[in-house]
Amino acid sequence: MNVNHILVVGSGVMGRGIAYSAALGGYQVTLCDISQSAIEKAKSEIGHLFLKAVDSERLTSEKAEHFSSKLNYSTELEKSASSANFVIEAVPEVMSIKKDIFEKLDQYTSTETILATNTSTMSPTEIGSYTNRADKTIAMHFFNPVHKMKLVEIIKGLETSEETLRVTQEVAHAMGKETVGVNEFPGFVTSRISSLVGNEAFNMLMEGVGSPEEIDKAIELGLNYPMGPFKLGDLVGLDTRLKNLEYLHKTLGEKYRPSPLLVKYVKAGRLGRKSGKGVYNYT
Repeated sequence: MNVNHILVVGSGVMGRGIAYSAALGGYQVTLCDISQSAIEKAKSEIGHLFLKAVDSERLTSEKAEHFSSKLNYSTELEKSASSANFVIEAVPEVMSIKKDIFEKLDQYTSTETILATNTSTMSPTEIGSYTNRADKTIAMHFFNPVHKMKLVEIIKGLETSEETLRVTQEVAHAMGKETVGVNEFPGFVTSRISSLVGNEAFNMLMEGVGSPEEIDKAIELGLNYPMGPFKLGDLVGLDTRLKNLEYLHKTLGEKYRPSPLLVKYVKAGRLGRKSGKGVYNYT
């Protein structure tokens, strides 16, 4: 299968990062969202990424213009899906939303089109069951910020074919990513570890073990993490972290029970960088 047109569904932080990386990989890319204002914001943010790449001399202005021309933006899912031969869904981590998207994609795309979900915890087997092409459904777990993070976890569902895995790996490699294959299990590899570390940091903060700055510094310098758990949580989004923990608590048990302090922060609207305030204040 020759992939030349990638559709990215969802223009949030992850979706626009994936679309930018796919364009740099040489693909024709359509970024689709139901909201025109979200599309305009994504277009502006991707434009800034190209400008930064030129300023840092990672791209020439000519190459930036060339890769930028490969990106199209749309609010019409059916029209966008009709010509795509690889789809990456990047909507919120809510199964009912993913179900609706995949049922529509199954109708709108060619029967040969591969459908990938960008998820950090959810089952590609379950998502594939919402289509008539479970063999062509797979999970790709990208990391934030997509254009800087090198890893993509690739997770086969029960019915995912080896051909789908191979093509998905080729797409990720063309985007400049390293890949690891993971057997499907809730949380995969990275989300299980990251959720435990981030949740325990909130428990320590609640217990008065240290300030956010002290805990982050201890983890960064003592364990050689590039970013402390509170900085990472604010970057990912504390609401996203909470959703992941709730799912892992439901599927894997008590050790993933969300910290009461994390729950309180999310209820207060302190979601991290995207809301201007999380553990740290960004205003």
